[in-house]
Amino acid sequence: MNREGDGPVLLRRAAAADARAAAGVWLASFTAALPTVVRPRADEEVLDYFHHVLVPLRETWVAEAAGRDVVGVMVLEEGELSQLYLAPDWRGRGIGDRFVALAKERRPAGLSLWTFQVNAPAHRFYERHGFTAVEWTDGAGNEEREPDVRYVWEPWGTGAAVGS
Repeated sequence: MNREGDGPVLLRRAAAADARAAAGVWLASFTAALPTVVRPRADEEVLDYFHHVLVPLRETWVAEAAGRDVVGVMVLEEGELSQLYLAPDWRGRGIGDRFVALAKERRPAGLSLWTFQVNAPAHRFYERHGFTAVEWTDGAGNEEREPDVRYVWEPWGTGAAVGS
């Protein structure tokens, strides 16, 4: 779903040249969606992580708007949907839906993910896509020290936890 004048949005594997733009999307999205969550990494550290780890070593996808830069990023790591972030002004246009459909296609046996407990819009989004909350933590296991929740999508409802 595109708004007038937006043009098509292409989902494609990220290339090395996309690292800076993908990190920029992550930073802008994190800041907008999670204003109460403390980021443990400086902007340059996030950029380095995208440049040296996520783009070259993980299955990283970007959403590229016609005539524009990268407006979304998704990272798959084995059976985990480890990152899904959209530029704030590109939310609500169906790009996240397309990323989740792609993730399910790429990982048909199932997926898991973590999101912060304070991120109610993410909970609604993932639940709408068939993910079920299976674990809540106090945040001691993440860098942000922010309570989080683990979601699982199982295509056949087997009851077995993905990645277990």
